[in-house]
Amino acid sequence: MMGNVIVVNQQNFKNEVLESEVPVLVDFWAPWCGPCRMVAPVMEEVSTELAGKVKVVKIDVDENAALAAEYKVMSIPTILLMKKGEIVHQMMGFSPKATILSKLQEYL
Repeated sequence: MMGNVIVVNQQNFKNEVLESEVPVLVDFWAPWCGPCRMVAPVMEEVSTELAGKVKVVKIDVDENAALAAEYKVMSIPTILLMKKGEIVHQMMGFSPKATILSKLQEYL
């Protein structure tokens, strides 16, 4: 991944997401998913603009089916905003940058 986006899997999920000191945007995606590829540059921009305030991570649902099932991801992209290990907001499908930023503001 480029920029500040962290690739997360079953092994590092607890450390990177659940134990994070800052809110985490978790992007559940797959390489074959068109809308996922559309949201990827948006997530890159958010990770750069809010570096240090928000952590942005990507989870490939094909490689991490157990995590996708645990968080009841039914369609992708699904973006979860997590704070202190709890889901505080969920977005499904493509979301423009302005929408993502506005949802993040109340949790920063």
